[in-house]
Amino acid sequence: MAMKGRSLVEPLDFSTDEMSELFDTAQRIIQSPQNYAEACKGKILATLFYEPSTRTRFSFEAAMLRLGGHVIGFSEPGSSSVSKGESIADTIRTVECYADIAVMRHPKEGSAIVAAGNTQMPVINAGDGGHHHPTQTLTDLLTIRLEKGGFDNLTVGFCGDLKFGRTVHSLIRALLRYKGVRIILVSPKELCVPDYVREDLINSGMEFCETRDLSEVMPELDVLYVTRVQRERFFNEEDYIRLKDSYIIDMAKIKSAKQELMILHPLPRVNEIAAEVDADPRAFYFKQAKNGMYVRMALIMALLGDGEV
Repeated sequence: MAMKGRSLVEPLDFSTDEMSELFDTAQRIIQSPQNYAEACKGKILATLFYEPSTRTRFSFEAAMLRLGGHVIGFSEPGSSSVSKGESIADTIRTVECYADIAVMRHPKEGSAIVAAGNTQMPVINAGDGGHHHPTQTLTDLLTIRLEKGGFDNLTVGFCGDLKFGRTVHSLIRALLRYKGVRIILVSPKELCVPDYVREDLINSGMEFCETRDLSEVMPELDVLYVTRVQRERFFNEEDYIRLKDSYIIDMAKIKSAKQELMILHPLPRVNEIAAEVDADPRAFYFKQAKNGMYVRMALIMALLGDGEV
């Protein structure tokens, strides 16, 4: 099995073929979850969360438990030896004595690389600062594939905080590998994508554009990926007040959208998607959260070499 024993640190660590295998397995799990109830029996997942998380941690823990495995770990560094100054390298070496696979979230960029480089067991990056969040990318891609059947020739809009949103950066990088994808970036100038993301888009030859006007491009979108416009990122309160309501998705905003539009959000949301949108069939963000558990089940199985992938 090609993925057995490997780590997932960045979104492009796996080829498109390997990712397709993961999605195939996730779809089989969705169809017949009982067939995988003991796929990881006797195996232990260590969850090392150095910063707060609800969805990602619960998703990984639920995934391992539904595979028949067990979970150990910590959800805040103050409850571990990290509070005594222990290094990531020493922590992961110690955890390797007890667990078969580890998932780690850390506020510093590059922390997952350090962890993976100091252990023989697979390490899954659950977010390292503003850098990467590869399993959220797997979640996003699976959700799109389940609805659209693939990724080629889609027009995907990203709206909100595109500067600091690691989920946005990771998904854009992953989409660069598919044919005919068109990217539309919607944000205030203060929160546009970083230069390195824009350079990736330019170098790939992928068609993309940047705009501040969501209404202008809404009718073109097959997928709308929403993130929160964050007050704390603005130097000027007046600019925030002027811009914040432009990116709240409500029924009026999606009136001109395609009936087949998919609205995605990595969650948690604050007010950037109105509650009235939740009942619309184009709202996929809670299905997206559930799909995260299934794709993480497939990933854990693949890295441990258990079950059919």
